[in-house]
Amino acid sequence: MQITIRRAQVSDAAAFAEMMAHPEVFSGLLQNPFPSEEQWRQRLQEGAAPGKADLHLVAINEEGRLLGSSGLHAAGAALRRRHVASLGVSIAQSAQGQGVGTALLAALLDYADNWAQVLRVELTVYADNARAIKLYEKFGFEPEGRMKGYALRAGAYVDTLAMARLHPKPPSWN
Repeated sequence: MQITIRRAQVSDAAAFAEMMAHPEVFSGLLQNPFPSEEQWRQRLQEGAAPGKADLHLVAINEEGRLLGSSGLHAAGAALRRRHVASLGVSIAQSAQGQGVGTALLAALLDYADNWAQVLRVELTVYADNARAIKLYEKFGFEPEGRMKGYALRAGAYVDTLAMARLHPKPPSWN
């Protein structure tokens, strides 16, 4: 499968709503069922605002179909946490296990390491999402803690893992 990575666009809103509506996608994320195209249009417009530091990437196939997305987001406005970013990944149900997550993470972490002055990347993942945990570990993420009863999923409270990755070769002055 040919995978192309590019920045998310407002015109991707319908594809995002379709991808996030699948139970095997939204149940693995902190997303709610029944997303609307308008909600995604608004999110994507906000993310594209001038001065916004976040990077939202999409993976598309040769027909232009959305396979997945990933985002790198500032941890907050606090001066002492400007070196930290949080990461999120979502993969269409039909594209899971086909290298889409690997392609998205490689692009996002290249950006974080080489262009965005990010020392630490953080994420949370459901503790029972073995496929995602394996992907994150492949890129150097390590579990830092378990958060019990973190989120409600399908009528039950579930645990998540806090994971993080430090820049493998922090920049230095030449």
